[in-house]
Amino acid sequence: MSFYPTPSTEELLFLPLGGVGEIGMNLSLYGYGGSWIAVDFGITFGGDDFPDYEVMMADPAFIAARRDRLAGLVLTHGHEDHIGALPYLWQRLRCPIYATPFTAALVRAKLARVGLEDAPIVEVGLGGRFEAGPFALEYIGMTHSIPEPNAVLIRTPVGSVLHTGDWKLDERPVIGPVYDHRRLVGLRREPLLAMVCDSTNAMVPGSTGSESDLFKPLLDLGKTAKGRIVATAFASNVARLATLARVADALGRRFGVVGPAMERMLATARGLGYWPDKLPEPVDGPHLGHLPPEALFAACTGSQGEPNSALARLAADRHRDLLLDPGDLVIFSSRMIPGNERSVERIQQRLRDLGVRVATDHDALVHVSGHPAQADLERLYGWVQPPVVIPVHGTPRHLAANAAVARHSHVPAVRVVDNGEVCRLNPWGVEVLGRVETGRLWVLPDGRLAKVPEADWRKMRATSH
Repeated sequence: MSFYPTPSTEELLFLPLGGVGEIGMNLSLYGYGGSWIAVDFGITFGGDDFPDYEVMMADPAFIAARRDRLAGLVLTHGHEDHIGALPYLWQRLRCPIYATPFTAALVRAKLARVGLEDAPIVEVGLGGRFEAGPFALEYIGMTHSIPEPNAVLIRTPVGSVLHTGDWKLDERPVIGPVYDHRRLVGLRREPLLAMVCDSTNAMVPGSTGSESDLFKPLLDLGKTAKGRIVATAFASNVARLATLARVADALGRRFGVVGPAMERMLATARGLGYWPDKLPEPVDGPHLGHLPPEALFAACTGSQGEPNSALARLAADRHRDLLLDPGDLVIFSSRMIPGNERSVERIQQRLRDLGVRVATDHDALVHVSGHPAQADLERLYGWVQPPVVIPVHGTPRHLAANAAVARHSHVPAVRVVDNGEVCRLNPWGVEVLGRVETGRLWVLPDGRLAKVPEADWRKMRATSH
């Protein structure tokens, strides 16, 4: 039986359509007074287990059918699993988009590439407060692996909710300011109904390291290289690019990036003042191949084994701007996303077949996560003291681990929910009122969208357990 909730002025509703019980495809709805707001609109990838479904996203049919009640889309930060669905699906919503400047710049360029220059993008300053329909919202600065990550405080007359977005507690971030500790502690004085919290690293004991911790290990590793050094990382990890550039400078090498996504990210960071002034001018990608091997330090896309990435072409010895020789060093400066193991291992083996030395996080400290480990979750729960925690952004194992940390941190009520469940938020707990239909869309080879058959997306969900 279908369920069609309309939030009243007596309640604050939470309805996740994607990103709960899975990694990626983040799309959350909050409802009050007959209106809704959406938080984030991301994609995910099929990986080795489901190669036919290269790009997927949560089906927004529920809110698209009620777009006259959608007051806006609020973006926490610029990662693809939080903004990647916009070029495919914004026209189904046609609502204002709220973002801080760095994320707004990424979204503006992304939408322009598909002819959607008319999308209304509202830039909000760091720590800014704004209104969308009956909702009063506030960005709270966090730290993560991209500039301008934000938690969002959503206020209504019946109470507030804190949506953390992606975060970590980095006391020494390489890019951007430190998280807003004073504001986070001050939230205990807010009439909070719940905290909706990132669970991606909740199974990891201790604290997540700082991006600043990587400089010396990467420098020591770089000193062992005689030929070219190529480091592969997530294109959006601007802090990692800055760390790699600092290492290159300390080694007396020239730094540049390879791959369109990374080139666009670097250009955006430099244009908005997020690139360190003291670093030398990066070398353009087409010129990197002209440098002597011992003078080159490049960063490139392809850390997850993507078949059309710059690293895949380097491993196949067919990149137009750069070639690798025996004795060169390739550093995998990222974590391997579950499901991508076979693709990554194939590329690593092709590199070894070329005589290239491969270094991963098994060899040295070459990567730190952008998400909170257990001790970080405990610290944040202690600062905010939420009455209720709802774990999101993770597989069922991640959600269960986050729930266990919250209980250990004396959070009075914890509730694990699922995509499609309509949740009424109360200071004493979460009341599930019913379910709405959910699903996944995937991008066909010709660019059109189609529904992922229910049997397939349930199989995808089952593999994440």
